[in-house]
Amino acid sequence: MSRILITSALPYINGIKHLGNLVGSQLPADLFARYCRARGHEVLFLCATDEHGTPAELAAAKAEMPVAEYCAQMHRVQARMAAGFRLSFDHFGRSSSPQNHRLTQYFAGRLADNGYIDEVSERQVYSLADGRFLPDRYIEGTCPNCGYDKARGDQCENCTKQLDPTDLINPRSAISGSTDLEIRETTHLFLRQQSLKYELDAWIDSKADWPILTTSIAKKWLHDGDGLQDRGITRDLNWGIPVKRGDQDWPGMEGKVFYVWFDAPIEYIACAAEWAEAQGKDEEDWWRWWRTDAGAENVRYVQFMGKDNVPFHTLSFPATMLGSRDPWKLVDYIKSFNYLNYDGGQFSTSQGRGIFQDQALEILPADYWRWWLLSNAPESSDSEFTWEKFQTGVNKDLADVLGNFVSRVTKFCRTKFGEEVPEGGELTEGGARLVADLTARLAAYTGHLEAIEVRKAAAELRAMWVAGNEFLQTAAPWSTIKTDRDRAAADTRLALNLIRVYAVISAPFLPDAAAKLLEAMRSDETGWPEDIGRALQVLPPLHGFVVPETLFAKITDEEREGWAEKFSGQR
Repeated sequence: MSRILITSALPYINGIKHLGNLVGSQLPADLFARYCRARGHEVLFLCATDEHGTPAELAAAKAEMPVAEYCAQMHRVQARMAAGFRLSFDHFGRSSSPQNHRLTQYFAGRLADNGYIDEVSERQVYSLADGRFLPDRYIEGTCPNCGYDKARGDQCENCTKQLDPTDLINPRSAISGSTDLEIRETTHLFLRQQSLKYELDAWIDSKADWPILTTSIAKKWLHDGDGLQDRGITRDLNWGIPVKRGDQDWPGMEGKVFYVWFDAPIEYIACAAEWAEAQGKDEEDWWRWWRTDAGAENVRYVQFMGKDNVPFHTLSFPATMLGSRDPWKLVDYIKSFNYLNYDGGQFSTSQGRGIFQDQALEILPADYWRWWLLSNAPESSDSEFTWEKFQTGVNKDLADVLGNFVSRVTKFCRTKFGEEVPEGGELTEGGARLVADLTARLAAYTGHLEAIEVRKAAAELRAMWVAGNEFLQTAAPWSTIKTDRDRAAADTRLALNLIRVYAVISAPFLPDAAAKLLEAMRSDETGWPEDIGRALQVLPPLHGFVVPETLFAKITDEEREGWAEKFSGQR
């Protein structure tokens, strides 16, 4: 048994997330967490809402709510969405937690003690109409890189280039829309990332197994153009973690807060502290996951995120941890994803474009979405959601292959043998071939899950479903029962056992369907099959079962057309 720490990129608090956010981090992280638990590993799976920065303040202002109240409400909403999609977090925390306040201030103090913090006087945009500085997303304008006219002051959503507010062309206040702006001097803290460049470079070089997408983005930020730059870690905002040096005030930093991209990754660690407190555990219980002087040297740490988050997780957060000179556990593997686009354009939370998590769950159960999104995960390149692709994937994979197999086997058995696993007969030649085929395919499937190759794993799982259908079609127990009842019984018994095996190995993708199948087979045996031949004998002769209700209903053309029309505009 191994110990595996899994974190998913933190979803912003500013509203319900779209399906692109889901498949870009949380959903594949859940797939991996469920698989690791099924193999008997000790898993700590953490996520939290990212509650600081301008997105939170702007969203709260739009909702006409105090920002703290808004964040508390949206945390409850996002937790409900996570439960709806069956995301199996061990803890779903909040970056506004007292634990993250303490740890963020602690890291800042350690970095300052070690000479990795500079106080820098810089010129920033000030809005005369709003009477305040406009950091990050409080300012909008045209991207100097791609010309997108709704770029934000921290990053262009169109081309993903990181920006400073002063970079924008034709800037305007995101609060009032005013263009009555001027540049003023203000002092902020900067993390001296350049001083850690060679240390970071050597660390990244040591991760030869990282996905090409992850490594290429990290190396680009390290070496292209002017290379890795020092980065501001404070902002002139009201909402956030107050700037302190440990538990001491920081002269000159009064009224400022830490930049969201400094405190948000630290929440991964703080979330473990939240988990420990919620479980009545001691500090040592979360230290063993995060500090190499307390047992974390034996932990494998895996992060999941979209490609736009890679620079912060390969450079800024590791720089924070390394610069503290404390024995924190650094990430072992970063699984990054490209973008899932929506029907010829981009999903966008800020623009309300696409289908969002609450809307998806109102239409269909979670397993429909989990399967399509994971089987089309944007790993090697961007992928695209269209209603036609979604309908085809659900109908062909879930209804016609998995659902059809379960229905045919259970209904046939009920009709000819009753609702018990039939007795009589030995493993047939066709059954032996199926066992051999599934043995090879299960090894491949397991290998893909171990390597976190999501689409390949989904394809191999589907191939195992197909193999069952092909066996059933060739064995044709509805025909052989007329002349050889024992042969038909043996093949039907094998097929019923295969339903239980399908439930176990499909559970990381389809947790609800897996639970329904195990209930129908009246089995609580969920151990991962190490030997397919033995796994296909778990349900003995005369073991009772029930015919489950339709596992997956097909999506009709009328439903598809209605949804395409309903979600063609903005949310």
